[in-house]
Amino acid sequence: MRLLVAEDEALVRDLLVRGLSESGYVVDAAGTGADALHLLRIYKYAAAIIDWRMPEMTGVDVVRAARRAQIHLPVLMLTARDALADRVEGLDAGADDYLVKPFEFDELLARLRALLRRSPRGPFKTFDLGNLALDQGTRRATVGGQNVDLSRKEFGILELLMSRHPTTVSLREIGLQVWEDDSLVIGSNTIHVHAGRLKRKLTMASIRIVTVRGQGFRLETK
Repeated sequence: MRLLVAEDEALVRDLLVRGLSESGYVVDAAGTGADALHLLRIYKYAAAIIDWRMPEMTGVDVVRAARRAQIHLPVLMLTARDALADRVEGLDAGADDYLVKPFEFDELLARLRALLRRSPRGPFKTFDLGNLALDQGTRRATVGGQNVDLSRKEFGILELLMSRHPTTVSLREIGLQVWEDDSLVIGSNTIHVHAGRLKRKLTMASIRIVTVRGQGFRLETK
């Protein structure tokens, strides 16, 4: 899942990006409100974490502009402002939840998971294809009930392929959804290398990853 973190304090932003990445998310970061809105217009995010106080545009203004542009995604607003009127303003602007600084990272993760479960795009899901199962909530993949040890990139590719089965997922979409910087992988063989490792780990599965030459990958039953 791809997330947006918009926070002008570099230290806080870096801590959030690192923590969320270690939790299995693909994370883009913005240091200004204008940059955050620009990214929201380009990418399809599962959720956004947006600080209230940012240069160029406040977090509230970013959320208002996103909602006017029909950009629908869960938004968790971060702020040091804990007055009731401020919370109401943020929620009325279109934020879905509110976390006051300073906060514990575990609480942020819990609130994020709750937002994703309530998202109109659907909660965390479990995908089952033959004897292969993938749980988005626990981020575990199993074959015949046995855990498959996957890297974050391998899990992201498999998650995307299972969610789009039986269609072919393009290399560009895999790059956008699984890599932090898609420009580093589009046009290279990086995605193919990771997909090859994933194929080897799924040899006992009743499905296989098929390369569609010049397009991408899809899943087929054996």
